[in-house]
Amino acid sequence: MHDMAHRTRRNARRSLALLTGIVALFALLTVTLSAPASVEAQQAAPTFTPADPLTQAFYMVRDALEERHSTDLSLVTRWEFAESEFPNTITSCVDLGEDEQAINLYWGWRFVIVSLSNQTYEGRASFDRSIIIACDRVEAPVSQPTAAPNVDPNLPAPVAGSGATGSFELGGHVLELNGNTVGLMRRAGMHWVKYQLRYTLGQDPSTAANLIAGARANGFKILLGIVGSPSELGASFDSYIQSYAQFVAGVARLGADAIEVWNEPNIDREWPAGQINGANYTRLLAAAFNAIKSTGASTIVISGAPAPTGYFGSAGCGSGGCNDDTFMQQMAQAGAASYMDCVGLHYNEGIIAPSQNSGDPRGGYPTYYFSSMTARGYNPFSRPVCYTELGYLSPEGFQSPLPGSFAWAQNTSVSEHASWLAEAASLAAQSGRVRLMIVWNVDFPFYTATDPMGGYAMSRPDGTCPACDALGRVMGS
Repeated sequence: MHDMAHRTRRNARRSLALLTGIVALFALLTVTLSAPASVEAQQAAPTFTPADPLTQAFYMVRDALEERHSTDLSLVTRWEFAESEFPNTITSCVDLGEDEQAINLYWGWRFVIVSLSNQTYEGRASFDRSIIIACDRVEAPVSQPTAAPNVDPNLPAPVAGSGATGSFELGGHVLELNGNTVGLMRRAGMHWVKYQLRYTLGQDPSTAANLIAGARANGFKILLGIVGSPSELGASFDSYIQSYAQFVAGVARLGADAIEVWNEPNIDREWPAGQINGANYTRLLAAAFNAIKSTGASTIVISGAPAPTGYFGSAGCGSGGCNDDTFMQQMAQAGAASYMDCVGLHYNEGIIAPSQNSGDPRGGYPTYYFSSMTARGYNPFSRPVCYTELGYLSPEGFQSPLPGSFAWAQNTSVSEHASWLAEAASLAAQSGRVRLMIVWNVDFPFYTATDPMGGYAMSRPDGTCPACDALGRVMGS
């Protein structure tokens, strides 16, 4: 579409105040900068060639807006940007002509610019800057105060306690912490081990004692994902929540370094059908958080990672669950940010390098991309992200093809599996947003007609572990 295509950046005179503003813009995730109307352009200012992708995208969007709207945005009152999801495509803000088609990209940068005459403009850019959109209308609010979340008044006041402090760390989900697995994890530079523990009513916290002791004996911190029974929860919601909370508090007393409160509570495999809602989950999370913090332990409380999905479409929720973004937005509105140290996330359906923000042959849905998945969890809560399950699936080395529901990963090689895990760890460490990344998985050998979890494993069928060495290099082990 000719009127939305990228235009060559004009060499215009830009003030020193504008240059300073751009540097500040790159330094923040979401920022609003102002330029006084009285500032005059510097006659001898040199041509500025920005190096970072975000600044380049800003210039390209601004130039496209200037051309489309016949205006001058060299000096502006303020501008804002954010990594944004575009549920109705990146072109939803454009009045398309008869010969123009929507571009099926759903994630990118959104820029909102307010001119000196107080006119507001919106532009959008793909992360790789190959798509630049000059909008016909503004679909994003500009510097509006955020409405107070609809916090559940029945939630208890959060108990104070230490949170997810410290720098980025790496770990792995294991089946068995034996000598071979320990060696692989150390080779990969891992300091955390994760297990998933199933809780049923009447269970004693001491069932976690051996797992905690085994991790300690091998020099690892331990994350326990504690998942309850959907049927028991559905049968007696309020009383079950209190029983679960007391159980996880007991596990914290035994020395668990982190506890993930449930697993994938946005789908009916893990939560009672008909009760799936982020606000309902927040009731469980609040009880568990307060119980854990009341023990005085320094245990990190991680919200239960939702299953990444867009299955429920534009409605957001259906009889069998909710899309992960809808579910987390419901959590945020209920006040969940006060009851977590870290946002639990899963990312396990990637088939391109984690540094890519476009180019997945399946389309532009945000759960396909590592960067948009991180933003999807971070943005509603402004809390550190803990990837409690991050993996890439490769069938290489197995005799059977992938099950049909996993066929999207059929062409992923072991080499890509290894390099992408390492790149994800590097990007996570550099992001400043990710506290913990748990690789799914280290040593699961199972590869069945319905669940190829062995294809995610770092330890491959031939006994090699290319991912161990790739991760070890980026983690400095």
